[in-house]
Amino acid sequence: MSKGIAGQRRGEWLELMPGKLNPPEHGGRYEAALVWLERELVFPAKLLRTLDAEGGIKLAGDRLRLRLFPPENSQYPPAFTLSESVSSGRPDSSCPPVEILYEDDFCLVVHKPAGVKVHPDGESREPTLANLVSAIYSQRGEPVAPEHIHRLDEFTSGPVLYGKNAFARLKLDAAMARKEIGRVYVALVEGVVDPSLRVIDEPIGRDRHHASRRRVSPRGKNAVTRVELVETFPRASLVRVTLETGRTHQIRVHMSHAGHPLIGDALYGGSTRLLSHQALHGESLAFPHPLTGETVLVEDPWPDHWKPLRAKLLEP
Repeated sequence: MSKGIAGQRRGEWLELMPGKLNPPEHGGRYEAALVWLERELVFPAKLLRTLDAEGGIKLAGDRLRLRLFPPENSQYPPAFTLSESVSSGRPDSSCPPVEILYEDDFCLVVHKPAGVKVHPDGESREPTLANLVSAIYSQRGEPVAPEHIHRLDEFTSGPVLYGKNAFARLKLDAAMARKEIGRVYVALVEGVVDPSLRVIDEPIGRDRHHASRRRVSPRGKNAVTRVELVETFPRASLVRVTLETGRTHQIRVHMSHAGHPLIGDALYGGSTRLLSHQALHGESLAFPHPLTGETVLVEDPWPDHWKPLRAKLLEP
């Protein structure tokens, strides 16, 4: 896809100026516009057909308009508060605020605190990130229904990427499948990590003895984790971790397998003496913008509760 493609939103429509359109041998400028969209925007074919059939593509002079922002209703009810006051819509300090790290007409990146699930699972009535994100647009009065592109474990904090319309979701999902969305994590682990530990390349599969646990298994799926030692403490280490694959609990499984379970990660052998959940945080997220193709880098500062935790780790 060409870099630097720009557009201007006008209500429900995105206006583009593709320049001179050379009509194909069979067809006119409209058909040339479709070809341009497929070539330059790598426009999802199914969505392009839908827009074409529903009158969502207009060509006037040198301007090409696409109806990419129709009103949408979220499948997740907005959570302004905890369950007992959601229906009233009254703000309540017990419901964590949503920190927006990045937003434009196509994408949203928000910080997910540890202890908040990305979406409902039918087991808990606590507000999830999906409910909190839905509340953002309900409060604004905007008919937008963002959907997450990737997930984080309940007790892992960090940035979560959302697509705000069908075009963005399809483009970001495709980028995810091509491993073009980069995620970098930091973790506090037990023991002093040897600087020579750079790559953990071990397949990960289900643990048949525990429903929610994974383990290194010859029959598992390929999993590659890159490790960088950042800081050492008397009995612990701070590592920066990059994923080449996205297996469930990958960092937790690989670091435990290497003899360095995450602090607080009881499921994989970590001690909860200093922290009640795994010390794992998404430090940054990089993704190709759905419209321009240019890389967007979003950083998420380390959690505040890591400051006293690191101070304790410095104690002999």
